[in-house]
Amino acid sequence: MDVCLVIKQRLERLGVDQKDLAAATEVTESYISQLLTRKKLPPAADRTDIYEKMGKFLKLSSGKLAKLAEVQRREALKRNFEDPPAPLFHEVRELVLRKCTPEKQHEIRAIFEKQPFGELERLVTQKLLDVIKRVAREELKNEKWLRSVARLSGRSYKQMRVVILEFLDTDVFHVSLENCVSFLDPLIESWDIDLSGFAMQIALNRRLAPGHSKRFEFVEIEPDQPLGGEPGLKGFLEDALLSANMSPEEVEFLKRLKVKGKRPTPLYYYRELQNLRDPLHFVPQTGSRPLSDQNLRWQA
Repeated sequence: MDVCLVIKQRLERLGVDQKDLAAATEVTESYISQLLTRKKLPPAADRTDIYEKMGKFLKLSSGKLAKLAEVQRREALKRNFEDPPAPLFHEVRELVLRKCTPEKQHEIRAIFEKQPFGELERLVTQKLLDVIKRVAREELKNEKWLRSVARLSGRSYKQMRVVILEFLDTDVFHVSLENCVSFLDPLIESWDIDLSGFAMQIALNRRLAPGHSKRFEFVEIEPDQPLGGEPGLKGFLEDALLSANMSPEEVEFLKRLKVKGKRPTPLYYYRELQNLRDPLHFVPQTGSRPLSDQNLRWQA
C-alpha cells in the first residue's frame, strides 16, 4: 500500500476532501492533487514537514506516512536508476554563471562549455544548492520570511511553501529553472572559486539570508596530521586561561602552525601566541598594515 492510497482512504473515512487537507498542510490544492494522482513523487521525509501536518489532520500514527513515502520513493528511484543524468537547462547554467564574480566569468564559462555538466559545474551548482537549501530549511516555519520571498517572486504564501518543499526535495541532477528563479537568484548575490584548490566563497543577500558569506574549501591534511586538527591546539582553545581574548586572525595563525613528527602541547600554542603578540619580535613598517596582519603574512 502506498502513501497516496492511504491518504485517499483516510480522507474518505473522515469525510473531508483534498481542499481541507491542503489547508491543514499549508500548501495548494494543486500540489495535493498531483501527489495523490502520483504525478509528483512523494517528497523525502527528511526534507519536508508535510507528513507531520498530514498525519495530525488525518489522525494517523506518527511517522506512518513518512515511512510509506520512503518505500514508494525507493521503488521509483530503482526504476530510474539507470537513466543517465541530463545536463542543466541552458537558463539554469546562465543564471549560475551570471552570479559568478565578473573577473572569473569568462574562465568559468569556458570550462562549463568544454565539459558540459562536468565536475566543476556539478561542484559549483551543488554548493550553491546546499547553501540555499540550508537557508530555506531553517526559514520554512518562518511565515514572515516566506511572505517576503513570496512577494519577490509574485506568489502567494501557500504557493511559496509548495515551491520550497519541492526545492528541498530536488538535487543537482533535477534542479529546475523555477528553483533557480525562486531561490538562487534572490538569495545568492555572488560566488567565486579558487580553481587551484576549489575553495568557494558564496555571498548571500543580506535581506533574505542570515550570515552574509559562506566559504567552502578542500583542506589538504598531512599523513601524520590527525583528523579534526591537533589535539594540543584543541586543548589550548578550550582552556579559557590560556586562550583568553584571542582574535580570529590569531586563531587562524595558530591553525597554520605545523611541527613535523611531533605533537605540540597546549603550552606550545600559548607561547607561540605570546611571541606573535610581542612587538619586539617584529620590525615595524611605515604605512603598513596593523601589526597583527603583518605577523600573519610573515609567518604564513
